[in-house]
Amino acid sequence: MNNDLSLISLILDASLVVKAVMLMLLVASIASWAIIIEKSRLLKRATGAADEFEETFWSGSDVSEIYRELADSDESQVGMAGIFESGYREFGRLREDRAINAEQIVEGSRRSMRVSQVREVERLEQNLAFLATVGSTSPYVGLFGTVWGIMTSFQALGNVQAATLALVAPGIAEALVATAMGLFAAIPAVIAFNRYADIVGRLEVRYDTFAEEFSAILQRHAAHLYRAAP
Repeated sequence: MNNDLSLISLILDASLVVKAVMLMLLVASIASWAIIIEKSRLLKRATGAADEFEETFWSGSDVSEIYRELADSDESQVGMAGIFESGYREFGRLREDRAINAEQIVEGSRRSMRVSQVREVERLEQNLAFLATVGSTSPYVGLFGTVWGIMTSFQALGNVQAATLALVAPGIAEALVATAMGLFAAIPAVIAFNRYADIVGRLEVRYDTFAEEFSAILQRHAAHLYRAAP
């Protein structure tokens, strides 16, 4: 049994099962960090876009002018702008139909915005479940590697007449590396999941609030159209 307790030696001298566990945890950790970085950028852009659109929307600009600017843009609208665009587009389509009343027009616009909001929240929540899974299972996967490594070490000690700390220490140390790697993979994933889930939840509330406020505006517009109709 190797008495070199350097980290590289501990990993290289580990049993095949423990090495497989370490490799699995390393892959999970790399994937988690890739998601953490990408999700951080996505949520930052989504929050900034919501702030920018709310500022434009409540600045007193005409909603039809805002819609034309968004419709003429080459980029597909997401977030709050996408919710607004889908709602106003449905409002414009339904108000051409004189067979339906103002309440039906507003309800159709509200449903369109709700669908757009659900899609946006799904986009923001994408891969959060993976972070939750890594955060909840990695410590147990690492613990399995540790238990297996310690068991293998004690089985090897059965072939010697006198067991000393020098013989036991390397095997236990290399097994404990698996637990350390499990925690290394789990802790950032748990922190990121909790933080990002909170941000997504707050954005969802903002989207829902905006949709209700915009529905009230559309309701006033629809009522005005029907009062003005001959």
